[in-house]
Amino acid sequence: MASPSNASKKRLVFVFVMVSIVVFALIIRLGYIQIVTGEELKKGALEQWTKGIEIKSKRGIIYDRNGKKLAISVSSYTVWASPADIDAKNIKDTAKKVAEVLDMDEEVIYEKITKKQSSVKIKQWITKEEAKKLRNLKLSGIEIVDDNKRFYPYEDFASYILGFTNIDNDGLEGIEKVYDKYLSGTSGRWIKTKDASGKQMPYDGEKIFEAEDGLNVVLTIDETIQHFAEKAAHEASLATQAKNISIIVMEPKTGDILALANMPDYNPNNPREPLNKSLKNEWASLPQDELQKKWYDMWRNFAISDAYEPGSTFKTIVAAAAIEENVANANTGFYCNGFIRDIPGALLKCSRWYNPHGPQTLKQGMENSCNVVFVQLGRMLGKEKLYKYIKGFGFGEPTGIELTGEQGGIIPANTDIIKEVNLATMSYGHGIAVTPIQLINAVSAIANGGNLMKPRLVSQLIDDEGNVVITNEPEVRRKVISKTTSEVMLDMMESVVANGTGTNAYVPGYRVAGKTGTAQKIIDGRYAPGKYIGSFIAAAPAQDPKIAILVVVDEPTGIYYGGSVAAPVAGKVIEETLSYLEVKPEFTEKEKEEFEYTAEVPDVRNKNIEEAGKILVDLGFKYTTESYYITEDSKVIDQFPLPGTEVSKGSIIDLYLDEDFKSENKIIMPNLEGKSRDDVIKILDGLNLKYQFKGEGIVTKQNPEPGVEIDINSNVEVEFSYL
Repeated sequence: MASPSNASKKRLVFVFVMVSIVVFALIIRLGYIQIVTGEELKKGALEQWTKGIEIKSKRGIIYDRNGKKLAISVSSYTVWASPADIDAKNIKDTAKKVAEVLDMDEEVIYEKITKKQSSVKIKQWITKEEAKKLRNLKLSGIEIVDDNKRFYPYEDFASYILGFTNIDNDGLEGIEKVYDKYLSGTSGRWIKTKDASGKQMPYDGEKIFEAEDGLNVVLTIDETIQHFAEKAAHEASLATQAKNISIIVMEPKTGDILALANMPDYNPNNPREPLNKSLKNEWASLPQDELQKKWYDMWRNFAISDAYEPGSTFKTIVAAAAIEENVANANTGFYCNGFIRDIPGALLKCSRWYNPHGPQTLKQGMENSCNVVFVQLGRMLGKEKLYKYIKGFGFGEPTGIELTGEQGGIIPANTDIIKEVNLATMSYGHGIAVTPIQLINAVSAIANGGNLMKPRLVSQLIDDEGNVVITNEPEVRRKVISKTTSEVMLDMMESVVANGTGTNAYVPGYRVAGKTGTAQKIIDGRYAPGKYIGSFIAAAPAQDPKIAILVVVDEPTGIYYGGSVAAPVAGKVIEETLSYLEVKPEFTEKEKEEFEYTAEVPDVRNKNIEEAGKILVDLGFKYTTESYYITEDSKVIDQFPLPGTEVSKGSIIDLYLDEDFKSENKIIMPNLEGKSRDDVIKILDGLNLKYQFKGEGIVTKQNPEPGVEIDINSNVEVEFSYL
């Protein structure tokens, strides 16, 4: 046998080397695919042979401080289509049936279910009845997934606090936006396997990854106090025809916002539609870009986003600074001749320049809101010290309130640009701009002993079992003035309400410390003739403030002075709020004598409700009853407080009525419309009626109709809806 030639050997070696290189390259390539890109390729493969439908998490509830639900997520349904699972022969029939159930255009449905996508959303938030009908049709490729929809049961209530969400339940404004990552939770996934054509594999199991619900937010807002503020703002808006009304109620010691109301407002259930009908008609013809601007203007929170010259309410800050720095005290003497004439190029005057105040103390100057006194006080203090306290009280920077769009106001950048005339005008609240939230926060510091707080809107985040997950403790930003200065200021501000420009905020039985303010508006950098902002700031009771309140009336029609348009509004909210908080009124002997604020409760037992009500109202009392069925013949069987009890005039007397209706077997059907399920159950149980419920939400329909005389054995049908 012949030995292989050298040439053959070389060829064999070459082939061996090449094969080795190829094998080695394949090994390297395989290792790269397995190790480096393995996860990515695995993910891609999963995406090719699986399809997933998102399962929305349930958005957390927003509660007020007492546990009332202000924003909830209600169960709803979303319709999805898997085009590959729909038989080509039945596409048109499927589109027709789905369109009929969902009341949609058949062509739109057809276009959706013929798309070359694994999953297509047909319609979000359908009713329970629609979902049931679709399921009964058993259409292949059409799936109904549980979903949830954001709902605000009190409609336009606290809209500037709560904000709203979009169709995907993402927070867009207010607390909904600021706490979106906590409220939204984590979405789940419904996973199914499919073949190359996209059809679901019948032999492979499905996997459902459950959604994780969001946390619940507990606000510092008190629903009842918020109601007082909104009612007062609405009434003031009607009375003054103002452009904007803003009312903020704060707890001075903690910085908790108890109420924040703006007028006009909007309904977060339908945030792009104004509540004013004429405005709604006007917007209907606007192009999209202008319409969008109108929306943002409507959502703009005046209380935190708009800066204005505070006018004389700012005198509280100047006085507090002067007293703290020991340059003056409540009894320091001043003289008002009506004008400040010694500033080159400027002539400043007191509001009573035509009849000057003459000699007066600082306390009297505060009562009279005398500009001349405060110009002199500002000069005594000096621009460096005044600027120090302006910054110290938080002006010129955001307060950090948990809402979007907060502005920092406008103050001089430094003391170098504060000229003599600037110092003078700043001393009575002109030449700077503040937001309402800044001002009430600063005055709360005066009221609480000198601590500037961070305004707090959210106290806790809790889970569905009520366990506290996150706590927001009250936060002191800094100490601004001493407790002694605080007490002097409260005494001076109390004299404003007792003897000065704030008498319209006087509340018998409660010592109110306050300050009025009036300022001409600046528009496009200039004072606008005829346009003013009237305001009033207060703390009560003055001896131990439980609340601070600010009322701002922007561009009122006619009278515009803060003491006339804002102080009465504040007084009303103060009276209602302190009474609700069970702060006992302390009447002076003069008040008792002048207002007869105590009276003996009469005996109205065994009288019909009409007669009993007239007796109580004529004596200055109010009354209430928990009975749901009342006629003019309903009889009072008991009362609280009992007859002969000495109570404050205007107190509420609880009346307990018998349940003796018109006849033994007949009653009048009450009106249930707009009530919640719990309220309806309480009413119908109280009437011993049988009932059947349909749907969720609030009552939209009832049978029998309200006012119909029915047999006590009748069955009541009640329909609820969130729409």
